[in-house]
Amino acid sequence: MGKVIVVTSGKGGVGKTTSTAALGAALAQNGDKVVVVDFDVGLRNLDLVMGAERRVVYDLVNVIQGEAKLTQALIRDKRVETLYLLAASQTRDKDNLTPEGVEKVIEALKSAFDWVICDSPAGIERGATLAMRHADVAIVVTNPEVSSVRDSDRIIGLLDSKTLRAENGEQMEKHLLLTRYDAARAERGDMLKVDDVLDILSIPLLGIIPESMDVLRASNVGAPVTLADGRSAPAMAYFDAARRLKGEILPITIPGEKQSLFGRIFGRKAA
Repeated sequence: MGKVIVVTSGKGGVGKTTSTAALGAALAQNGDKVVVVDFDVGLRNLDLVMGAERRVVYDLVNVIQGEAKLTQALIRDKRVETLYLLAASQTRDKDNLTPEGVEKVIEALKSAFDWVICDSPAGIERGATLAMRHADVAIVVTNPEVSSVRDSDRIIGLLDSKTLRAENGEQMEKHLLLTRYDAARAERGDMLKVDDVLDILSIPLLGIIPESMDVLRASNVGAPVTLADGRSAPAMAYFDAARRLKGEILPITIPGEKQSLFGRIFGRKAA
C-alpha cells in the first residue's frame, strides 16, 4: 500500500501547489510510482504547474460522483512515466467532495501508487479537512512571515484532531517545508529566521526552499521545478526534501549561509 501525503497550510500563496508538483516529480524521477491529487475544487492550478491543463477530461469530482472511472481521470506525465495527475474540477464546488467518495478514491490510489500526494486548498474548510483526513504524513508549507506561521500553527492543530490517525489515537507524522526563504532579508529583520519558525511550530524541518525566479519560470512553462531545471537551487532543495521523505538523513543548509541544521531535521518532536 502506498503512503498518503497531504501538502497543506493555513495561508494561500505559500507554495503548496508548486511543492506538490516538485516533490511528486522528484520522487517519480527516483523510480517511485507517484500520483499528485488536486483538492482545490473550483480553482484548479495543479494541472497548470504540471503542464497538463489541456489534457484534463475527467477530474476528481467526476470520479467521486461516478461519472468517470479513476483510470479515465488519471493523466500520466509525458516526461516521467511513473508520475500521474488527478485534477480538480473548475466547474464544481467543494460540496461535491463527499467523505465517502474521497475515502474510496484514496484507497484505490493507495493500492496502485507508492505515493499519493494531496494538494490541499488553503484554509480550514471542507476541502482542506477532506484533503488531510486520510493522510499518513503532512507537509506543512510555510513562508517565513508571521501571518503564514500563525496560520500553519492552526493547521497543525487540525492535523492532530481532524484526521483519521488522530481519531484512532495515532500520531500524525508532520514536517515543515519553509519556502521563499531569503537569508539576507531574514538577517535584516524583513522576515523570520529559520530558528524563529522552528521555535514557533515545533515540528521537524523537511527542507528550506530559497526565494528564486527559477520556481516562477518553471511554473510559467508548465513544469515542476525539479523537471524544468534540476540543477537550480530550489530544485536541489526539493530533491533533498524528497530523499528525507523516503527516510534518508541529510543535513539542511540554510540558503545563503554555511550553517547546517542537521540536528533539527528529526530532532524536534511534534507539539
